[in-house]
Amino acid sequence: QVQLVESGGGLVQAGGSLRLSCAASGSIFSINAMGWYRQAPGKQRELVATITTGGSTNFADFVKGRFSISRDNAKMTVYLQMNSLKPEDTAVFYCYCDANRYGTSRVYWGQGTQVTVSS
Repeated sequence: QVQLVESGGGLVQAGGSLRLSCAASGSIFSINAMGWYRQAPGKQRELVATITTGGSTNFADFVKGRFSISRDNAKMTVYLQMNSLKPEDTAVFYCYCDANRYGTSRVYWGQGTQVTVSS
């Protein structure tokens, strides 16, 4: 079984910062990529940022220049540093992990962490 445990969400004022963490555990042979999606009330889940094992990153246009993503491969942990937060960033943020187990690859999801940005 694979588990993803997220932390770091909360309430922050506009212009503030938060750092999300997500640690993967379980019988994982290797990880291809980890990252974050978010889902605001009444909206579809959307990609925020991803990072591969090699360090290649991809960001949604709406967070470029404000968010950064990093990972600790040894700890199977991914971090999302969010700066200059805006009220429209309010959402539940979900961590994902594209992992290889027993010869197959699939995506696992965390339970989500709430980020609320007040104006």
